[in-house]
Amino acid sequence: MNPESRRVAALVLTPPNSAGYFPARNDGALAVQPIGANASSGQTATADAQQAAARRLATPVSLARSYTGTGTNAHDWHFHLTLEGDDEATTRPSRFAPAEDKDISGNRWTAVPQRAPSTAPDPQWPAHPTAQVVDLGSGCGREPRLAGLAADRAEPQEHGRPDLTGRSFTLASVGGTTSPPPGQVDLGPNVVVFDPSMPSASIQRKLDAIFAEQEKNQFGGQRYAVLFKPGTYFNDVNVGFYTQILGLGSTPDAVTINGAVHVEADWFPPNNATQNFWRGAENLSVNPVGGADQWAVSQASPYRRMHVRGDLRLDDGGGWSSGGWISDTKIDGQVRSGSQQQWISRDSQFGSWTGSTWNMVFVGVEGAPAGTFPDPPYTTIGQTPVVREKPCLQVDESGDYRVFVPALRSNTSGVTWEHDSAPGAALPIDQFFIAKPGATADQMNAALTAGKNLLITPGVYHLDQPLHVTRPDTVVVGLGIATLVPDGGITAIDVDDVDGVKVAGLLIDAGTTSSAMLMQVGAPGSSADHSANPTSLHDVFFRVGGAAAGKARTSLVVNSNDVIGDHLWLWRADHAADDSHVGWSSNTADTGLVVNGNDVTVYGLFVEHFQKAQVAWNGNGGRTYFFQNEMPYDVPDQAAWMNGEIAGYAAYQVAPEVTSHQAWGLGSYCFFSTNPSVACSHAFEAPTAPNVRFHDMVTVSLNHQGTITRVINDVGETTPAGTKPVNLVRYP
Repeated sequence: MNPESRRVAALVLTPPNSAGYFPARNDGALAVQPIGANASSGQTATADAQQAAARRLATPVSLARSYTGTGTNAHDWHFHLTLEGDDEATTRPSRFAPAEDKDISGNRWTAVPQRAPSTAPDPQWPAHPTAQVVDLGSGCGREPRLAGLAADRAEPQEHGRPDLTGRSFTLASVGGTTSPPPGQVDLGPNVVVFDPSMPSASIQRKLDAIFAEQEKNQFGGQRYAVLFKPGTYFNDVNVGFYTQILGLGSTPDAVTINGAVHVEADWFPPNNATQNFWRGAENLSVNPVGGADQWAVSQASPYRRMHVRGDLRLDDGGGWSSGGWISDTKIDGQVRSGSQQQWISRDSQFGSWTGSTWNMVFVGVEGAPAGTFPDPPYTTIGQTPVVREKPCLQVDESGDYRVFVPALRSNTSGVTWEHDSAPGAALPIDQFFIAKPGATADQMNAALTAGKNLLITPGVYHLDQPLHVTRPDTVVVGLGIATLVPDGGITAIDVDDVDGVKVAGLLIDAGTTSSAMLMQVGAPGSSADHSANPTSLHDVFFRVGGAAAGKARTSLVVNSNDVIGDHLWLWRADHAADDSHVGWSSNTADTGLVVNGNDVTVYGLFVEHFQKAQVAWNGNGGRTYFFQNEMPYDVPDQAAWMNGEIAGYAAYQVAPEVTSHQAWGLGSYCFFSTNPSVACSHAFEAPTAPNVRFHDMVTVSLNHQGTITRVINDVGETTPAGTKPVNLVRYP
């Protein structure tokens, strides 16, 4: 191909500093080379591109770079430059071109899977117009169009190719800094929306491009939500880090994937799923190829409101795994837990279940095995006492977006949606402030003060003040593992002691200045009765260290009464993107969860590696259904880890003054790899009282790296060598 034949739309690709941009390498890095010191800022992009293209390309394969215009509200535009000579301007939410499409002259050209844009603004690029591929009508093919140009820029631009005569863009204003058309919603640059009219090949290319970026991206800043409008699709949906797959129908059966919605562990041989975190699938049905789908995950990877017309595997070929969560889900066939160390399933329906390792908990699950702990280690509770399902984004019959907020329910089992729509309320999207990357805490708080709810789109948001929820029934929902980073030692979210707040789908990642707490529900001393309309937390995750050397004394403090926790992972990182981001004196964190309120209920409580008591429960009437814990790996020596005269800290500690508490299905493991001589006196600690009851506990020393001397208080055996569990059916 003759590089001089490339022509691009002037005024679109000309950065103010007159630098020439090369296409990205496969890893997404951007090479920048100056065109010339004397080049004027008015030099046309055609000349820039000709000079840049004449240089040697960095790699000998087809390349693509998404150039993202910043400062726009409705769309991003992207320009793709490939070695095949194809130049295409596209935007989200336009249709993605299929693998082979026809231009208006009848010639065929090849589209390149577009790399998703960075969420970080590029200071070299001011607010730009958008461009999109638009349908020209039946029989007319598709054509790139610029959009949103200012009047003085609205000139047709030539789109040249080496093998075709030039052709002109048709300009159409479809967004930019203007409001989206009626019925459309701007969900930011990291939300991809598919509808069943799109070619399967085009959808697949986009899915593959996201997965290629996210497969190994454990501590990266990219976030994605992939939304499927109601209909039927033929695709293989492989789900990587920080990716949420979400159906937009009123029930899971409104969206059907013929293929797979799955998680593998190929990136971490040999098939090790113990670090498959931070992803999710919701509100879809799957007809799996071969009759079985796979969700090989560990923590913070919820599988909610799903319907699998076949079997579901929870590991990858027998490789290690440490999950996990299923709720409001129907599996027509068999669930096979494989190597999973532990798992909780809530309010679901299974054809059957097979497999166990240490701690499998079923609450309100039809088709669950009988409770036979510890042989096999099944803990089965027939009904869920009180619960509210997670709010979720949907579209209604007119195609308008809404957020469905399920109702509070008591004494439940099975799925909510099989025979009709689940009970609850649908809130119009105009009742939400839609936060997109770059939104500030001040903007979000202003919206909350004005009576809006929050829909936080995928991205990483640094906060300089807490998000303060003061209004009863406020809904705060994150998409695509939206991440909040409290800078300067502040609290990320502060919820007042009010009725019915719902917080869902967020990762709160501690900043490098230590916070006293990352989230608080209710002020200290809160005493109001919220039993008729409790606050609920769904898929809310906390991280201290990993992406940075984060610090926080406590992750979550619950002072309000009657709060419901519905899948929580509180994690002091044991590994990181950089060794300096973890360590006994680096990512410091005393306690994961402190509960001061009464009658608090938590389903699926995962708390790991904190340096003192992992959970400190001070309120009466508390209930926990499933607890998974690992003690800190990096204790330097016993002297550094003493609770007064007691060796180590309990993983789950109920205060001496508590008179009523119950917990089912609890596991705590030690792996004192820094110093295997370290011991913990007991994993669980509780007062001896008639209404304090623990059911089905297990302790394990992984690879016999250290010991747990007793299970609870002074009861239970010491963990032996050989990664063998110590089980205790009840206490007292």
